[in-house]
Amino acid sequence: MPKIEVNEKLFFNLLDKKYDYDTLEQKLTYAKAELDEKPDMSKPENERVIKIELNDTNRPDLWSTNGVARQLKLHEGGKTVDYNTFMSRKGDIKDFGNRIVNVDAELKDIRPYMVAFVISGKPIDDPMLKDIIQTQEKLAWNFGRKRKSISMGVYRIADISFPVKYHAVDPDKTSFVPLQCTEPMTCRQILTEHPKGKDFGWILQDKKKFPLLSDAKNEVLSMAPIINSATLGAVQVGDKGLMVELTGDNMENLILSANIVACDFADCGYKIEPICVKHPYETGFGKDIVVPFYYQPSTKAKLSRINKLLGTDFTQEKVIDALTRMGSTVTALKDGDDVEFTLFPAPYRNDFLHEVDIIEDVMIGAGLENFEPETPSDFTIGRLLPITYLSRKAKTLMVGLGYQEMIFNYVGSKKDYIDNMLIDPKHVIEIANPMSENYQFVRSDILSSLLRAESKSANAIFPHKIFEIGKVAYLCEEENTGTRTRQNLGFLTAANNANFNDAASEVSALLYFLDHTYEVTESDDPRFIPGRQAAVLANGKKIGIFGEIHPQVLENWSITVPCVGGEIDLEEMAQH
Repeated sequence: MPKIEVNEKLFFNLLDKKYDYDTLEQKLTYAKAELDEKPDMSKPENERVIKIELNDTNRPDLWSTNGVARQLKLHEGGKTVDYNTFMSRKGDIKDFGNRIVNVDAELKDIRPYMVAFVISGKPIDDPMLKDIIQTQEKLAWNFGRKRKSISMGVYRIADISFPVKYHAVDPDKTSFVPLQCTEPMTCRQILTEHPKGKDFGWILQDKKKFPLLSDAKNEVLSMAPIINSATLGAVQVGDKGLMVELTGDNMENLILSANIVACDFADCGYKIEPICVKHPYETGFGKDIVVPFYYQPSTKAKLSRINKLLGTDFTQEKVIDALTRMGSTVTALKDGDDVEFTLFPAPYRNDFLHEVDIIEDVMIGAGLENFEPETPSDFTIGRLLPITYLSRKAKTLMVGLGYQEMIFNYVGSKKDYIDNMLIDPKHVIEIANPMSENYQFVRSDILSSLLRAESKSANAIFPHKIFEIGKVAYLCEEENTGTRTRQNLGFLTAANNANFNDAASEVSALLYFLDHTYEVTESDDPRFIPGRQAAVLANGKKIGIFGEIHPQVLENWSITVPCVGGEIDLEEMAQH
């Protein structure tokens, strides 16, 4: 989970009050956070650092000093800045003069989107500068997939000549002086020689052209998402006006990140001024993008539903008060004997996808300490489900067949679950807002997990026989949710003599001792070699597959020995 470091003096100034650390630890639950480490009390107050751990990843607005302080302040009934004074909305028409950024059409397939705004009004002090850098790093690393989807740059506005251009350049013919350097380097050199280039160069290394941000005098601001220039991109304590820009490949996330940063600065007393970024292509929010921008849809929930899920008897006023303490705007409308609430999220939040999200905010806003523990009123006798009995029996049989049990994560990357397995991605579940590309998809089979383990096991003595009984999930129109989750058994054997006949005999033994009759038929699964694979049928319905793993799949995983494997849907078997 994300951890942040907050300057004690800045934090309590933003909070408008000072807590002792036992009280603070209790209050942090209102921000889905906990105290990770108390500061060194031997240091002066303005040098003390409080370490806070966030317990949720769907609230990036809390990944800063001001984000946490704002939530605690709101929960105490405090007021914050009226963000509507600087928030753009759909249909707004303004004259921006020359404060414009023009985006090059060539960037559409490189790093297509950009947003920007200006903060001004007072000098940046040291704690605020450190918090800017921390917010930049947290958003870009966690929310922006290590800068691939989101990166942020900050520049001294006084030195920038508008209009600015965000354009594609030849990396071997374009050079500038990057931060931490004194001599010019080509964009290509920066990837291989500069520390930040070594860390993030993988994002651009395969591109024929690189993105560059330059002003009207052709002074370089930055090469997104790698490094700022040492001239316009070197922000220092005392700077008054700053330009903040964000680039990436997801416009919705860029706008949300810009809203978060702008609201943080506004809460600290800075003035927010818009910049118009003109794209030559559609972004999903139009071509001309002005941030901060309010785009969040409203969400609805009924009072009866709230009280049912929370086990409460809250009134309309109590619910509105709880949601207001979480920063949202709420309206209520009588619906017969019920009340329907419509919630309009704060501009720095987009985590309301369902009425349950509203109910969670009601719970936190009302205060977790106000919910009395209750013992269950119904007497029940626990028992194992049939699928659990079947899974345990199958596990014992697989061990008897010489297999070793494995346990894997259920989420992974596109490369692991789709590309390496040669499968059609249309049924694979993609997570809408993943923390990183390594946890972007939900696995639709167990074989991919087993092959990943085998790819790391070349030094172990052969044969390798491994299996897992676990969950898989995939898109399914037959389900109300649009997805189906199943309990599967997957197995894999890696050996020089691994072949179809061995896999067939083991499947036969397994299903015999599980008291299931079955048939096999031809299959054309791309994961297996054609003609050396078979689908398993029970009662005329396909419940599994086995065969020799396709050489291309083995090559994708860098596996150098033949493999046979298979997968069986245990839930389908448990129904018969």
